[in-house]
Amino acid sequence: MEKDLTVTSKDSLQTNDSEYVKLVSLISDVWEKARGRAAVAVNTELLEANWQTGRYIVEFEQQGNIKAEYGKQLLTNLSKDLTRLKGKGYSRSNLFNMRLFYVRFPKIQTLSGQLTWSHYLELY
Repeated sequence: MEKDLTVTSKDSLQTNDSEYVKLVSLISDVWEKARGRAAVAVNTELLEANWQTGRYIVEFEQQGNIKAEYGKQLLTNLSKDLTRLKGKGYSRSNLFNMRLFYVRFPKIQTLSGQLTWSHYLELY
């Protein structure tokens, strides 16, 4: 039995042609799946960028030593310069979390594309 889709709201189809409804459904499904895959890909790239940023900070701080020298205002200065160059997202606390992310997860192979940056922050 074919469904009558003559509802006039903005998001409803104005036809009861089952073949057309099937076409709309197929195209809609393709785009929903593509958006989901794109979100996972973006999440994976952002996680890697956060991890790399943390790695660069740790390597700069330690300069080959086992422990870093503290008190040089590195994160504060980085925050100001990166915010000026790139815009939002480089607060001192964000940079601290990126650094901590690298310290807590030193092997990038252990990262999961299924977890978001927020998930990792919760794991701390």
